[in-house]
Amino acid sequence: MAEIAGLVLPFFGLILLGYVTARITRQPAAAMGWLNTFIIYLALPALFFKLLAQTPVEQLARWDFVLTSMLATYVMFAIVFALAILFRRALIPDATVQGLAAAYGNLGYMGPGIAILAFGEKAAVPVALIFCFENIMHFIIAPMMMALAGDDDRPAGRLALDVLAKIAFHPFILATMAGIAAAAIQFTPPVPIERLIDYLAQAAAPCALFAMGVTLALRPLRRVPAELGYIVPIKLVLHPVLMYLAMSWVGNFEPIWIFTAVLLAALPTATNVFVIAQQYGVWIERASATVLVTTVASVVTVSTLLWLITSGTLPADLFP
Repeated sequence: MAEIAGLVLPFFGLILLGYVTARITRQPAAAMGWLNTFIIYLALPALFFKLLAQTPVEQLARWDFVLTSMLATYVMFAIVFALAILFRRALIPDATVQGLAAAYGNLGYMGPGIAILAFGEKAAVPVALIFCFENIMHFIIAPMMMALAGDDDRPAGRLALDVLAKIAFHPFILATMAGIAAAAIQFTPPVPIERLIDYLAQAAAPCALFAMGVTLALRPLRRVPAELGYIVPIKLVLHPVLMYLAMSWVGNFEPIWIFTAVLLAALPTATNVFVIAQQYGVWIERASATVLVTTVASVVTVSTLLWLITSGTLPADLFP
């Protein structure tokens, strides 16, 4: 348990510090602008580039891993989307945001930090692969579903171009492609540039987690939506369970890859779900509540998962 505390307390402690600091100082939301810019455009891209550039390129072409991860994640989306339509009588836009709340984990801010802290730098490759391809699907599915519902009135061609641009020019994806290219040609940056990349990469996780705590403080919980009764257990429990079963069934993955995929599946709802809800003007307050509640509850669920992994209770492959 001391080992688990050593992993979890610094990680969630940074989120708590961000939350408490924001509640004490009461800075406006606009004050977060430059910190978020630093995290999204510099620190996390530097971390992805650094770790991928040092990885043998053959490890970066595991399509079986990518497809298994995406399938498990989008089963969660489909389940919650169907529950919202059938039992909550939700419209397609609301059901889409609910589905994303159950499928879209906080991979950018929380994923690299906790996976590398728990499993070492070998976890960087599965983190980057899951992040890139799942984000591509999230970027596609939200505007596609909103267009089907009639809430996105952009012409089909313009919509497709906007989605492609968002994918192609996302800083994380650009950094990942640069890292893969560097690995392919075995490129090593000059020492001054390498040190700069190191400094930026070291700042990524602390800044991202602190910023997440601040963001949660700026969106206080006013009420608990009824939909959280199924979204929270599906996101924090069913998603990692299904990911574990799928990865074990497909097989032929390194234990660190399997555990990384399961850990990422166990992460709470991404703050981007709230951003998508705001963009389309649907399910906004409840999306904010989902991010907060799943983040708080994940202190228990993620800690339990890490204990199961590090204690050896959870085998790396259920079907060896």
